[in-house]
Amino acid sequence: MSKRSNPLIAIVGPTAVGKSSLAIKLAQSFHGEIVNGDSRLVYKYMDIGTDKPTIQNRNSIPHHLIDIVEPDYTYNLSTYLNDASKITDTLSHECKIPFLVGGTGQYIWGLVHGFRSPNVAPNKHLRINLEQKAAEEGSFKLWEDLKFVDEVAASRIDYRNVRRVIRALEVYMETGIPISESQGSDRNLYRSLTIGLTMDRTTLYQNIDDRIDRMIARGWVEEVRNLLDKGYNENLSSMHSIGYRDIARYINGQLTLGEAVTKIKVDTHKLARSQYSWFKPSDNNIIWFDISNEKSYTMILESAKGHISKHVNDSAII
Repeated sequence: MSKRSNPLIAIVGPTAVGKSSLAIKLAQSFHGEIVNGDSRLVYKYMDIGTDKPTIQNRNSIPHHLIDIVEPDYTYNLSTYLNDASKITDTLSHECKIPFLVGGTGQYIWGLVHGFRSPNVAPNKHLRINLEQKAAEEGSFKLWEDLKFVDEVAASRIDYRNVRRVIRALEVYMETGIPISESQGSDRNLYRSLTIGLTMDRTTLYQNIDDRIDRMIARGWVEEVRNLLDKGYNENLSSMHSIGYRDIARYINGQLTLGEAVTKIKVDTHKLARSQYSWFKPSDNNIIWFDISNEKSYTMILESAKGHISKHVNDSAII
């Protein structure tokens, strides 16, 4: 299979909806392997708080782009697209189906649509200066700086998303080219099918809360303590993963455990809502399934089989 003829199946939706378990079932059914599409699973030593697939699951079906960098490494979209593209190429040559799974919209759509991100290495000194400016003058002022040099990028980035504003400014200041001009895409790079999972919002929030309680019971606090003991401080990009800084503040005596857990639950509910902005229920490119419907899995299986059979002439796969 060539890269352009290779079917790719993406499984998207909010956190805690059941994407990973579905992906494993489909990969087992269709001779596939799983490609991570979550920006937090790439970091080592951060297992509980990111809800990584278990070792048992990873042994049953190969998973890619999990535990590949240290927590103090700045892993960005450009690096991800390069890594993920190489993996899908390899799977294509091996006649295996890539199942792209995750909740990071930039990663998912970037790979599916062939998005090109500017290959500009992080400038730590510049980032520190910009972060300091945001802290002293406010994130809106930093966003106005971006708007002055790249109005298109500013229109796409919420001023409160300081990390994305800084990245856009960094690209411009390092290259002299607005990030909006250095980005591009090559649509239909893959013969992709995007499956969206959803469920009643109340049930989803309860799933989120129950999962966070299980994470605490499994030792999330100890995981964060170990990271701090290794010298990974709470200001690292990796520690921006929901919950890690809150638990670090509990460890440092700034919050009670109850306060930290409550904040983590509220922030994760917000994350789930924001993921529906990346993966819109109105998007005709996504086939949505209510995962609480007992018939959903059968319908998903048929959709995947139909998509794969259009592009692969191999009875071993379908």
